[in-house]
Amino acid sequence: MTGDRTDLSAATLLAHGGVPPADSTGAVLPALQFSTTFLREADNSYRNGRVYARDDNPTFELPERLVCRLEGGFEARLFSSGMAAATSLFMALRPGDHVVAPKVMYWALRHWLKGPASDWGLNVDFADLSDPDSLQAALIPRRTKLLWVETPANPTWSITDIQFAAQAAHAAGAILAVDSSASTPLITRPIALGADFVMHSCTKYLNGHDNAVSGMLVAAGPSELWERAKSLRRGNGSIPGSLDAWLLLNGMRTLAVRLERACSSAMTVAKEMSSHRHIEQVLFPGLPDHPGHAIAKRQMSMFGGMLSLVVRGGAEGAIAAAANMTIWRRATSFGGPESLVEHRRSIEGDDSAAAPGLLRLSTGLEDPVDLLGDLRRALG
Repeated sequence: MTGDRTDLSAATLLAHGGVPPADSTGAVLPALQFSTTFLREADNSYRNGRVYARDDNPTFELPERLVCRLEGGFEARLFSSGMAAATSLFMALRPGDHVVAPKVMYWALRHWLKGPASDWGLNVDFADLSDPDSLQAALIPRRTKLLWVETPANPTWSITDIQFAAQAAHAAGAILAVDSSASTPLITRPIALGADFVMHSCTKYLNGHDNAVSGMLVAAGPSELWERAKSLRRGNGSIPGSLDAWLLLNGMRTLAVRLERACSSAMTVAKEMSSHRHIEQVLFPGLPDHPGHAIAKRQMSMFGGMLSLVVRGGAEGAIAAAANMTIWRRATSFGGPESLVEHRRSIEGDDSAAAPGLLRLSTGLEDPVDLLGDLRRALG
């Protein structure tokens, strides 16, 4: 049976949903379980091990097992969103703990770290984690408890050396957590490079169809911090609905082919746009002139489906170009079947790491010839 095999590729596990058919009907598609509560036996026990769906939902377990296996982790938990997963790990720390996070990272989490996390008592410093010297200098031995890395980092797609970050964090007595939402376990496997935790916004590539919101934390091994994070998930009720979990699992069944197409098209777009007269810069780790290209080549199997274009003319030029696009849809998020474009400074504000003229592109599943044609028409 697929779920018991240890010799299968990630693509095969994904196509089968990671598990063999589990019910008496022989259905190929895993079942969706809506029940919120489970029967107690006459002897007052719960022989099936399930009590209440907040923590015992069988629909959660299937994607958790699959992502955990793909990441090579010890255990995984599904959350109501990527933000819920990330903030639960930070909240599992103690007031007064020191945290290091990247200057370039998902803007909503950065704002949370600057606001509620600091108000609660975490001491957060931001550093350029794509630079090994800056990363090392930001760590305070015996005081830093968590180093949070996002690579590639949204929206400039800078690269952090995960193996170096793990060694530096552990030497300082800290743990390393990696936001790998833009990579997925098919591109980067942070635990194999020394990370203690991996976070995914499953809303993005893992689901891949713009129809379910969820997040995932994967632990490399047992720890007190992991137990506290799981307790917060249960106590705060930070869980998705059963339908979101089911949609996530079924979205993951096509992840391998979706990701291969998106990465290939992103590379094509990046190369072609590098010489366009209205583009100042293309930010994509697959290009040899990208500062993190050598590290990306070492720790990524592909270079991802995300890139950013810095358009001449600043914010006005970038917004005008996006307005002229018809195939690239003007919407937030990434990792879906349709290609998306977004002016990030409009979302993130003046403290954004994005240049005024930066357009973030999520390359979807359309024909790359059509995608390039749309960009050329829009840019003029």
